[in-house]
Amino acid sequence: MYFKDIIGQEEVKNRLIQSARSGIVPHAQLFTENGGAGAFPLALAYARYLNCQARGSEDACGKCPSCLKFNELAHPDLHFVFPIISKKEKKKEVCDDYISEWREFLLDRPYFSLDDWLNEMDAGNSQAIIYSKESDEIIRKLSLKIYEADYRILFVWLPEKLHPTCANKLLKIIEEPPANTVILMVSETPDLILGTILSRAQRIHVRPIQTEAIAQALIQLYHLEPQDAMQIAHLADGNFLQAVEAISMGEENQFFLEQFKGMMRNSWSRNVKGMKEMGDLMAGIGRERQKNFLAYCQHLIRENFIYRFQAPEMNYMNKEESHFSVKFSPFVNERNVFDLMDELAKAERHITQNVNSKMVFFDLGLRITVLIKK
Repeated sequence: MYFKDIIGQEEVKNRLIQSARSGIVPHAQLFTENGGAGAFPLALAYARYLNCQARGSEDACGKCPSCLKFNELAHPDLHFVFPIISKKEKKKEVCDDYISEWREFLLDRPYFSLDDWLNEMDAGNSQAIIYSKESDEIIRKLSLKIYEADYRILFVWLPEKLHPTCANKLLKIIEEPPANTVILMVSETPDLILGTILSRAQRIHVRPIQTEAIAQALIQLYHLEPQDAMQIAHLADGNFLQAVEAISMGEENQFFLEQFKGMMRNSWSRNVKGMKEMGDLMAGIGRERQKNFLAYCQHLIRENFIYRFQAPEMNYMNKEESHFSVKFSPFVNERNVFDLMDELAKAERHITQNVNSKMVFFDLGLRITVLIKK
């Protein structure tokens, strides 16, 4: 990944380039985003640029020994920490047990989500975390002598997934890092990160990508007509992953929309049997997808409330969602919109806390039954 491959984000690129060229490189940096803005590829391009032996004014050279090793993500001074699922029967308990799959995954898609990685691992219903055992691996790697790079890079993707034991060990490393060690963290929910880590890392917030930059990327990568590209870029609201998803109305989005329709219809008709069946169905899709579905429901409630104001520039729904909203939007109004959002957020919180998912979705259906009639 090079800076030239990043969609938009010129301000952050320039800031990172200036940091490397000036030699003022904070030893702990936290890249934050709301998803799909390019924080991960930015941090990876920065890591490459830091160790490039023939840096240009705008990007790494791509030809030096360091860059050639970064091309395969196999540089001996580049270490990755990321959420995994423990598979003891296959002896996969730390990140290095997944490193081959991880490298292939990154090389195949510079922009990705946690769901993409979960599918790659065949996670099923398991929730991915960075296990406590990883702390020993981190300490071991950072205690070794730097092989050849100017900077040893520890790359932590989603530090909010750190087990508390591992987080505390990482805190000690941030407080007293080995010489020439740079820790790059990338987070989508920084509020869930240990506060003492947050206070010791320089934060770099990666804003949503500009609509024009997404549109240009869609034209170049997917050969869309400019008008179609601009429409999709608007719907994406700064999230390149959503833009790609919107091109073909992805299977995941289609599934979530159908389940949202079913949930609302069950609640309106007081179909208790339908609510129970939906709870059984949702219990089988895994907790990460359950949380994503509830976040999607909150998005649609917001969009249906805005839809009533007849302001297309304020709406971020695709054609199928908009078609459903023609009839559904009158049921989301000033009397129930905040309560609906609260119930969905509460359900998402309960799923995170490992509450029985069948009960969560059944209870949610009953609560929506009362609110949807307001």
